[in-house]
Amino acid sequence: MTEDTNARIDQIVKKDDVVLFMKGSPLFPQCGFSSRAVAILDHLNVTYESVDVLQDQGVRQGIKSYSDWPTIPQLYVKGEFVGGSDIMMEMYESGELAELFKASAPST
Repeated sequence: MTEDTNARIDQIVKKDDVVLFMKGSPLFPQCGFSSRAVAILDHLNVTYESVDVLQDQGVRQGIKSYSDWPTIPQLYVKGEFVGGSDIMMEMYESGELAELFKASAPST
């Protein structure tokens, strides 16, 4: 992975509170795992940015090195890697994901 790609990914991850790197878009996910990740976030009414890795081969490969995680989708909250769709599902079912979003929500 090039330093440029790593820096770009770092910027994307830190720009928004919640970022989902996925295949496709929230309206048109391109794989079942991305679809599940979107469904979980939508069910929790989370506002998030998505990055379609299919549109950028550098990001598609780079995000795997950046997180040291081999699969996509990947969820980041407040710049921290949370996990892929299986981890999201486990955290959702245990209530841990809802707690994470409550804890990281901007205070009003």
